[in-house]
Amino acid sequence: MDKILDFIAGIGRTLLDMVRMAGQVALFGLLAVSHLVRPPFYWRTFCGSLIEIGYFSLPVVALTALFSGGVIALQSYTGFAQYHAQSAIAGIVILAVTRELGPVLAGLMVAGRVGAAMSAEIGTMRVTNQIDALSTLSTNPIKYLVTPRLLAGTLALPFLVIIADILGVMGGFIVCVMKLNFVPQAYISATIASFRMMDVTVGLAKAAIFGFLIALMGCYHGYHSRGGAEGVGAATTAAVVAASILLLTFDYLLTDVFFSQ
Repeated sequence: MDKILDFIAGIGRTLLDMVRMAGQVALFGLLAVSHLVRPPFYWRTFCGSLIEIGYFSLPVVALTALFSGGVIALQSYTGFAQYHAQSAIAGIVILAVTRELGPVLAGLMVAGRVGAAMSAEIGTMRVTNQIDALSTLSTNPIKYLVTPRLLAGTLALPFLVIIADILGVMGGFIVCVMKLNFVPQAYISATIASFRMMDVTVGLAKAAIFGFLIALMGCYHGYHSRGGAEGVGAATTAAVVAASILLLTFDYLLTDVFFSQ
């Protein structure tokens, strides 16, 4: 009986810890967002983060989207050929890329690359007392370190997703035309006929939310890291894992809201 009670108590403590952390993250994010409307704004930090998130993440996002579009085309052909429905492949590719794979894959790539870098950078500043030095110099560390990165993440990821959408559809086109012997004009016409601006708009909205969440997790875990180099490593891992989980969770919730009807 005692073992059962201990097990239930352990579950309760875990749930309370999760709720407590969710509250801390929410308050941290609200505090950072509130500094957007209170000067000064650190443009140099913002521009540096925008370049780091957007420009330097472009190669990995582009390659991921290009090959993912090709894989969707191949897998769709394998299934649809059994029912002589190969003409639907173009619609499936553009639908999957613009609604889901563009935002999700770009978000996961950025989470692994940028979320870890943010957490490591801010975590190193924390364990080497540089954040305390900012406070001593009358500089708000959240305004200086967190707010510009949140805005940069929110703005940069939609641009990456636009490129991912284009390259994902292009990857499907290349595979269908060069490997599966589709007629290029027919494939392009089917793609245009299946294009819906609503899908792209929702995908970009997802991307903005994903960018905010990735930057928030990176900054939060880095800002609260403790314990020297080991603590920075743990914070980096936690930032990537938390950002990936939140990204997939919000992807489902947003999909349910916009496309459940």
